Amino acid sequence: MNASLVLLSVLALLLAGFSFIFVKDYVAHKDQLESETNFVTSGIIGMVVNFFDTLGIGSFAPTTALLRTFKQIDDRVLPGTLNVACTIPVIVEAFAFIRAVEVEPITLTSMLVAASVGSYFGAGFMSKLPKATVQRVMAVALGLAGLVMLAQMLGIFPGGGEAIGLTGVALVIGVVGNMILGALMTAGVGLYAPCMALVYLLGMSPAVAFPIMMGSCAYLMPICSVKFIKEGAYNRKASMAIAVFGVVGVLIAVFLVTSLPLTVLKWLVVCVIAYTSISMFKASKTA
Repeated sequence: MNASLVLLSVLALLLAGFSFIFVKDYVAHKDQLESETNFVTSGIIGMVVNFFDTLGIGSFAPTTALLRTFKQIDDRVLPGTLNVACTIPVIVEAFAFIRAVEVEPITLTSMLVAASVGSYFGAGFMSKLPKATVQRVMAVALGLAGLVMLAQMLGIFPGGGEAIGLTGVALVIGVVGNMILGALMTAGVGLYAPCMALVYLLGMSPAVAFPIMMGSCAYLMPICSVKFIKEGAYNRKASMAIAVFGVVGVLIAVFLVTSLPLTVLKWLVVCVIAYTSISMFKASKTA
């Protein structure tokens, strides 16, 4: 049994366990679902952002911006909602990319495990923070994510190399870096842009970024999301809508889209991130 098959088998078990806990919690609270949330509106948001997430844009920042713009959610539960809502769509993405792109097994496995460990400890901390603190943390997190994405677009980060794996000091840096990114995921920081930057800076092939970043998210999100679910620190209706419609968006991107000009969209996302970060910081002052 090769490494990718083992990773996908474990991922399938995580998907089954998470789905059971998620659906059980949703059903148990079906009479207490959030009145401010419209299932269809949140679902459409989920389908759109996860479509572009599959193409490498990332989903956390756009989802945050759209949920707040359409007044679908309380800021206090944003980190938990982002993680719970996007878990199943991201696992579907990981199934597509882990098999399609070759990555050295030790590198892929160690970076996925590191991200999961980071997320476990991060979720326990984030789920207990008050609303104003969450808003400030997310404002800073979004700002950092936007800067990383902008740096990539301006060519400040190198374009990567040809390696499909890491060894020695580079592997240690990759593992520690991904552990930190896993912890930041629980604060609402999307892992895609910074993970892609990390992969590039370590001299790996740009194509390798996709299975690493999507696999990292797919492994860490069920783990941290279960903690958010148990704490009740997420929006149940929005999460279910985004999860269901998000899978549709992923499948459309995987099977129907072969290429798409994304430069203009990336600039738009950076602008949206900047606006959302500033508005969230201002909101924290009145929370």
